[in-house]
Amino acid sequence: MSSTDFLTINNLCIGYSSGAKQKTVAANLNARIIKGELVCLLGSNGAGKSTLMRTLSGFQPFFEGQISIMEKTMNNLNEKEISRLLSIVLTDRIAVPNATVYELVAYGRSPYTGTLGRINKNDQKIIDKAIEQCGIAHKKNAFLSAISDGERQKAFIAKALAQDTPIILLDEPTAFLDLPARVEIIQLLRRISSESGKSVLLSTHDLDLALQMADRLWLLHKNGPLITGSPEDLLLQNAFQTLFQNKGIEFDTKTGLFRVEYDHFHELPVKGHGFEYVLLRRAFARKGIKVTGMKEDAGFWIEIGKNGQSGFHLYNTDKKITTENSVELIVKQTMNCFGK
Repeated sequence: MSSTDFLTINNLCIGYSSGAKQKTVAANLNARIIKGELVCLLGSNGAGKSTLMRTLSGFQPFFEGQISIMEKTMNNLNEKEISRLLSIVLTDRIAVPNATVYELVAYGRSPYTGTLGRINKNDQKIIDKAIEQCGIAHKKNAFLSAISDGERQKAFIAKALAQDTPIILLDEPTAFLDLPARVEIIQLLRRISSESGKSVLLSTHDLDLALQMADRLWLLHKNGPLITGSPEDLLLQNAFQTLFQNKGIEFDTKTGLFRVEYDHFHELPVKGHGFEYVLLRRAFARKGIKVTGMKEDAGFWIEIGKNGQSGFHLYNTDKKITTENSVELIVKQTMNCFGK
């Protein structure tokens, strides 16, 4: 193990126990997180992401293998020792009745305050810094019930920061948020990992954000394996091709994004390129038409722009049928030609 390895798992087997029976969810899992990394755990529903996160948090026992935190074996650590190494932000919306942002974040100091839970001046500085880092200082005295979902999630992240652990685990931290708030939360976690040297592991369904912002990805397939690497290396290895197979989507290796698969009943040649081409391809795909490059024997076809002019020009062989400046209208006219 390298001295920069904050967390490692070796030959880990995870699952559930019911009496004497064990149900394995995934086995032979191997991975590591190094200092200052933002790591995103991806996988389809039922692959075991939440089970793995609960296991790494110490909330759920594992069947086989080993988890090491800061070069210490988890099985040899007690609850208090783990709470000084790992801080956790869960998916569930935890209700804290009548609590303010400050009071919630202050709970993060509980591993250090003793049985009476008294906050000293050093604790106060750490709490204030965590709130400031998460950009919610202006909501410091606000009740949790009176702030937005995004602000509430920042408050829980601030609580994890106040706990002052080298590793932060988050299970679906953006699950209840709209797109701008999801981006803001991932950007916040990006800053925390890069500026503080803490390691951050989060499970997420935000594939595009993970590809753009994570240092490392963990791809968990159902029943295993767990494939790890930088987003770029995993793209080079085509590691995403089988992650969501048979789910009606495909991975586009040219753009590094997932695309919805459509059934096509017709092909439509298009002459042109650029953003307009992308928009046409998307709009026609919803109608069951696959946009292709130009062909010599094309019947109906579309030209994007002509002689320096904008617009979409629909042809039948060499005869122009119509010109439209709207994607919606050119699609409508084309579908009329196809009798649809």
